[in-house]
Amino acid sequence: MEYIDPSQLQQMQQMQQIEALKKQILNKILSKEAYERLGRVRSANPELASQAELYLLQIYQSGKLKEKVSDQQMKEILRLLSEKRDFKITKK
Repeated sequence: MEYIDPSQLQQMQQMQQIEALKKQILNKILSKEAYERLGRVRSANPELASQAELYLLQIYQSGKLKEKVSDQQMKEILRLLSEKRDFKITKK
């Protein structure tokens, strides 16, 4: 059996608490459809889903979010975030 340092165990527990809190907030601020879409994106593209989660949590914390994010708004957020990552490679 592998030995786990108590500080590592504490860190793992903190990470689980943060993930649970993040999930709770996202569930509160996203419509059912938007939450499901984020879950599907997480399966296909975890990096994009993480960026979207971070963005949503930031606007929630800043108080700019007045209503639940709809599926259409989620599509737009995902589109904008995925566009930022695209870059052109030109050959000379």
